[in-house]
Amino acid sequence: MKNNFLSDFPGYAELKKQMNGKQLPVFREANCHIHTPYSFSAFDGMQTIFSMAEEEKISVLGINDFFVTDGYESFHDGCLRYNIFPLFNIEFIGLMREEQKKGIRINDPNNPGRIYFCGKGLDFPYTQGWIQRLELKRMRKKSQDQMRAMIDNLNRLLSSANSSLKLTYEDIKKRYARNLVRERHLAKAIRYLAAENYAGENDQLVFLEKLYGGKKSGTGISDPSALENEIRSNLLKAGGAAFVKEDDESFPDLRKIIRIITNAGGIPCYPVLLDDPSGKCTEFENDPEKLHFSLSDLGIGSIELIPGRNDPSALKEFVKYFDKQGYLVTFGTEHNTPGMVPLTICDRNSRPLDESLKRIAWKGACVIAAHQYLRAHGRQGYVLNDGKVSRTQKEELSELGNIIIEYFLNNRKK
Repeated sequence: MKNNFLSDFPGYAELKKQMNGKQLPVFREANCHIHTPYSFSAFDGMQTIFSMAEEEKISVLGINDFFVTDGYESFHDGCLRYNIFPLFNIEFIGLMREEQKKGIRINDPNNPGRIYFCGKGLDFPYTQGWIQRLELKRMRKKSQDQMRAMIDNLNRLLSSANSSLKLTYEDIKKRYARNLVRERHLAKAIRYLAAENYAGENDQLVFLEKLYGGKKSGTGISDPSALENEIRSNLLKAGGAAFVKEDDESFPDLRKIIRIITNAGGIPCYPVLLDDPSGKCTEFENDPEKLHFSLSDLGIGSIELIPGRNDPSALKEFVKYFDKQGYLVTFGTEHNTPGMVPLTICDRNSRPLDESLKRIAWKGACVIAAHQYLRAHGRQGYVLNDGKVSRTQKEELSELGNIIIEYFLNNRKK
């Protein structure tokens, strides 16, 4: 089993001694939430991630794949090779059943009760108890059963458009996925099916429009990312001809997800959707104070945002409120759509964040780094023994994390 690089770091007193006199940065560039090819990602391979991070001078980077930790080792090795401090995260999709009954949307704008939820700073190497293994295996199986059913539906559509064409789960997984097949992989497979079997642009569009039930394409084929999004929207989302509704039983209860995360050494973290392009929030998020109390009741003291989808003013007001309440706040870019964007965090208008937000997010990244370090040394991190977070230690752990990251950046060689 691979060794955690942090276990070889000196103790806290020695770290402070070695870093004494060195100026610690107010912030560095950090991106705490990216998906990799081990779930679905804009990146064509892991190497692209590290090359982009090096070019953009990203100092801290967090892997955040759906349901799996299979990419941890490759991510760990690449980050160390490129002198990037790695954060080990995971993402789940769960259900808050009472909210579902009441029609309350959480952070999935289309499905009441459905919740995306992250774990931050999991132990590396990642180990599971047998109950966790069974639970995660069940989640993954349910997810893949849905994908197989959607492939069956796509094949029924294909038989009408071109009876010689057929998709298989095994081929899609081999060509486009590393582990789990996601609906975005299906959209990519359809795009390639059109491109590989029809030479002309018009012929490809005629084929796709047959699959759409006669609906005209609004994107054309020149932009692969836009076309895959269109295929997904027309065929694979709710109301699409190939869509298969997930069984609610395939979504674990939020408290079960939190237990899985804390048992794996991680920090429970709520990913905030915040405002959509029209300025509206979900019912769960539209009142920051109420959201704060809801998260606190669940023992959650960490939130994360994807600033690229939010209004800059709304983002700043929201983040400052939760920072004042003692939450860890981190930012990311996701990269779980076909379109490629920079790893550097920007707002909805593609402008860099102001310094006050960068400082807050840097503290959050530093706390997760400190948490990983303490766990690697067999000590308690940001999460207490009862599964709740230690907000009173936020500043102390932020300072420790800053020291750890600087030590890493200054003492590792490519």
